[in-house]
Amino acid sequence: MENAERAERILKAAEELLLAWGYGRVTIDEIARRAKVGKGTVYLHWRTKDALLLAVVLKVQSRGRQRQLARMRADPLEVLPSRVVSGLFRDFLGEPALRAVYTGDSDTLGRLNDTAKQEFAELVAHSDRTLCRHLEVLRAHGLVRDDTDVRHQRYTLLAIATGFVTSEALHGDRTPETPEVRAELLARAVHCALETPAGPGRQRAAAAAAPDVIALYEELTELSEQEMRGQLRR
Repeated sequence: MENAERAERILKAAEELLLAWGYGRVTIDEIARRAKVGKGTVYLHWRTKDALLLAVVLKVQSRGRQRQLARMRADPLEVLPSRVVSGLFRDFLGEPALRAVYTGDSDTLGRLNDTAKQEFAELVAHSDRTLCRHLEVLRAHGLVRDDTDVRHQRYTLLAIATGFVTSEALHGDRTPETPEVRAELLARAVHCALETPAGPGRQRAAAAAAPDVIALYEELTELSEQEMRGQLRR
């Protein structure tokens, strides 16, 4: 319990400094000082600064997954790719810690991506499988087009979403004024790229697909939380 509480304190300090200073200026020394632990104690849990701040990102993303699941349970249409990415994008815009990381420089994002593959390889692979399976379920119910390989659809979805996220940093002075408008533009782009035209049976088809999709993301959320608990117990 002591290890877990200490690690939580380190994570909290890291998130606070990330918000206050930005990714580049945060140091392990400052995180340790704010968490009131020794620098070596931080390294007992995370080997590098990148690994620690990636853990902060995963913790924040876990909150987003819980909100995503709540939306799906409340409205079956929320399982549509356009609705999923729109909701996650609004969550991203409302999470300063994620914005601090994902609107940083490309070198930082590249290092974090490499760290994720090393530190959370199983979680990354499971996330990819979950998204493919999600699309397959929707294809089976006629909600997503089936004229393209599902792996290509996964790539298209991720590429569109990544483009909107990085545009927050690259084109911040030219983005539409409100998050709602930007989220709607993202939803429209994904809908046009992947989904079948809306019809009178869409609500019924979404209701039929929703239980399987929700189960997929419940499993992914549980795996993510297990990974985080495993880190905190070290």
